[in-house]
Amino acid sequence: MNLIIVESPAKARTITNFLGKNYKVIASKGHIRDLPKSRFGITIDKETHELIPKYSVAKENAAIVKEIKDLAKKADTVYIATDEDREGEAIGWHIAHAIKKDPEELPRIVFHEITKSAIKHALDNARKIDMDMVNAQQARRLLDRIVGYKLSPLLASKIQKGLSGGRVQSSTLKLVVDREREIKAFIPVEYWSIDTSFKTNIEANLIKHNNQKIDKLTIKNKDSASAIVKSVEVDTFIISKIETKQRKSKTPPPFMTSTLQQTASSKLGFTPKRTMMIAQTLYEGVKTPDGTSGVITYMRTDSLNLASEAVAMVRGVIENRFGKKYLPTEPKIYNKKSKGAQEAHEAIRPTMLAFTPEIAQKFLKADEIKLYRLIYERFMSCQMNDAEFEQQSIIFKGENSEYRASGRKLTFDGFYALTGAEDKDKLLPVLKEGDTAEIQSIKAEQHFTEPPARFSEAALIKKLESEGVGRPSTYAPTIATLSSRTYVTIEKKQIIPTEMAFTVTDILEKNFANIVDISFTAGMEERLDEIADGKENWQKLLQDFYFDFMKQIDAGKENIVSLKLAKPLGRECPKCAEELLLRSGRFGNFVACSGFPKCKYTEQVDENGNKVEKKEEGSDEICDKCGKEMVVKTGRNGQFLACSNYPDCKNTKSINVEEVESKTPCPDCGGKISQKKSRRGPFWGCGNYPDCKFISKFEPTTIKCKEKGCTNGLLAERTYRNKDVYECVKCKARTPREDIDK
Repeated sequence: MNLIIVESPAKARTITNFLGKNYKVIASKGHIRDLPKSRFGITIDKETHELIPKYSVAKENAAIVKEIKDLAKKADTVYIATDEDREGEAIGWHIAHAIKKDPEELPRIVFHEITKSAIKHALDNARKIDMDMVNAQQARRLLDRIVGYKLSPLLASKIQKGLSGGRVQSSTLKLVVDREREIKAFIPVEYWSIDTSFKTNIEANLIKHNNQKIDKLTIKNKDSASAIVKSVEVDTFIISKIETKQRKSKTPPPFMTSTLQQTASSKLGFTPKRTMMIAQTLYEGVKTPDGTSGVITYMRTDSLNLASEAVAMVRGVIENRFGKKYLPTEPKIYNKKSKGAQEAHEAIRPTMLAFTPEIAQKFLKADEIKLYRLIYERFMSCQMNDAEFEQQSIIFKGENSEYRASGRKLTFDGFYALTGAEDKDKLLPVLKEGDTAEIQSIKAEQHFTEPPARFSEAALIKKLESEGVGRPSTYAPTIATLSSRTYVTIEKKQIIPTEMAFTVTDILEKNFANIVDISFTAGMEERLDEIADGKENWQKLLQDFYFDFMKQIDAGKENIVSLKLAKPLGRECPKCAEELLLRSGRFGNFVACSGFPKCKYTEQVDENGNKVEKKEEGSDEICDKCGKEMVVKTGRNGQFLACSNYPDCKNTKSINVEEVESKTPCPDCGGKISQKKSRRGPFWGCGNYPDCKFISKFEPTTIKCKEKGCTNGLLAERTYRNKDVYECVKCKARTPREDIDK
């Protein structure tokens, strides 16, 4: 028996389908050995000054390590088959150590796609674990641990509990904060445009007046605009020049991680995190007409390379489907002109061209088919001919001014035959040079320059990639961390920094300039690349960073003034008579009792620290429990109605929220079930509460649970680990949805 060790259970299931009984495939379920969570986990050698990581197997991974170790003892050969990137290489190295095997002796197999042919080719071409890649990942892991475990506690002690700093996270935050600073400092500039239409039904732009070129900001005020309008109104125009040029709309390159995330965001509205979760599923294996298989290549890549066999196949498909005129003479080759691109990898592409989006629609979920279609069509279109346009330009010349009208016509659709043209034709009427033209309408319009736009998630990823900050696997987690730490909020696809983001960035700029410096962070990525290429020693990089950084930490402890307020106010708490303190929280200053946590009295204060009296707004609602008036209050989930007779009556109601009633009766009492709100999110509850206390996170159906010992159980539809299942609202037993639907 041969043992193959991968990271993901889904990947293990897919590979198992391709191999015979001589192979056993098991998943490590990610990292099974890592730095400890509870302590720093790095020691410094007193003689060599090397940074020595103290890796350990977490308790939750002990069982899987034992299982792999037992299987490895019985196996003829143990293959490491983790992902082909630095993290995957390091995971394989850790697995070998965890099961007490020499990493140098275990064959390492790699593949860009999870298909039968790719797995067979990998087994026939096993190699050794690449220690340069392992050391590059170790260096990255230790750098992140040093910054995270030394900087985060400092920020928490000086500003607010729960804050964090990170090597890539902090420089990314500075990008967002700097953009917001630009927006706040922006001063609008007034300018005017002259909108003109000629009687030939052509809209034209003023490009010259009184021998002066006109650009966007040339006309600065209303008086200047009015003077131009008066001058032009009486002018006579002739068509002085008609120019036609051929232009091409070039085919887009295939997807890599960053461009997939950007395009999925702009076209599908997917967050980077959502995009990568769906792509992971498509890579690891989904149902196809030929069984379970991976349908896209590895999705964490910054390469634009394509396998020659895949290109040859897609060229055949293009010729058969669209004809020879859509096929370039030679295959198109794309290169990523940036440092650190892992050109040995492939771009993201479909693994089976026969698995078209039309066929895939029968097997994939809604989000999966959307992303798969995007990848499939991008791969096809990148090997098709460019679209061709006829660019038209007409110059209208008067005595004092000159106009230009532009149009274009699609002459050959090229790759647009597959993707559809994004821009419609703008055709100009047939005219001749020397013809006269009269103005039909002219109007001056006021404008103001606008500040730079806030980053969207897609735009921020594009910026990070262009600056060389992070790598494909870090983009989505970095943005997710900024959001979870409340450094940013995302509203209408715009990333908006919070006040805390400005506070933290200000402190980091003054005390840890290198951590938030984009060029420093990008330079560190280049040095990590050099370690992976065997050109730099990983311990030298760590030592160069660590000792200088620790000096900054020590200086920060002394020099950074604490922003945590605990100022005595000279007033007693009205509840317990302890002293009241002015404190600082994530939402600004507030007054709290010094007896906390025994006494939880607080007061809202304004910017000057003055008490803000809570105003209770009356309502037309009458409490259905005691008959008193209900008043409007504000809580963490927004406004709600509460009885004015509180605390004697604690009745509350939702405000301006229409409860959604379920068609399914309560399985416990037969009452009506409706959707309700709580601070933990929406849930379904019985209307006979408190007599009946039935609740469920998901809306129950009328399908009864058949598990033994389960009484009154109904099944609810939900998604669990990207799978559609029915889950019992009572015993929580889960069954695949297709099994029930049959």
